[in-house]
Amino acid sequence: MAMLRPAILLFILLALVTGGVYPLVTTALGQWWFADQANGSLIRQEGEIRGSRLIGQDFTAPGYFHGRPSATAESPYNPLASGGSNLAGSNPELDNAVRARIAALRVANPQASQAVPVELVTASGSGLDYSLTPQAVAWQIPRVAQARQLTPAQLSQLVAEHTQKPLFSAMGGTVVNIVELNLGAGRTKEKLNDRRASAPGPGQTAGAGCHPPSRQAENLFRRLRGGRQDLRHAQ
Repeated sequence: MAMLRPAILLFILLALVTGGVYPLVTTALGQWWFADQANGSLIRQEGEIRGSRLIGQDFTAPGYFHGRPSATAESPYNPLASGGSNLAGSNPELDNAVRARIAALRVANPQASQAVPVELVTASGSGLDYSLTPQAVAWQIPRVAQARQLTPAQLSQLVAEHTQKPLFSAMGGTVVNIVELNLGAGRTKEKLNDRRASAPGPGQTAGAGCHPPSRQAENLFRRLRGGRQDLRHAQ
């Protein structure tokens, strides 16, 4: 009995410290110092959540930069079923999948003359990768530029703005956040559309009697608006 009482008291004390005090303190410090990271590193645009900077999305439209293939259950980039294909390097299914992906990428991006980067044809272990190397992103620029009616130089500048370099080389390589890059590409196109819509026509002064935007630009703007909705629902 003399040994049982200290054991019970110690158990209660440790339960309070590890099950109550410690979680409360770490949660409070996290919300204080790292509020963005503690709440999921969410991307907000116009007051709405578009996704997370740390979870990829299934971009398939020509006007978007595509991430790595995803083998998550039920649907690609399913955050509730993170996982890979578990196909061995000797499995014929992996070879067939890679060949099919290469062929599809070549058809979608015929202007690219370089070899298809391996990241674009192999799924990641988590199925939720949010980033690619700058080389894999640069390979897609011709397709995205044609779909969005932007110049390769404009997209290259945008890629450079969203390139993330590690603090130390041992912490990984240079990557580009695909989710943020696609949002940036949409904003860039909208700004260009606004400038074209407000530009004066021949013989007109700025701000007076400007020509309305062409139907092609209007349709493109609507597509971009729809793409932003896809970003919101692809979480």
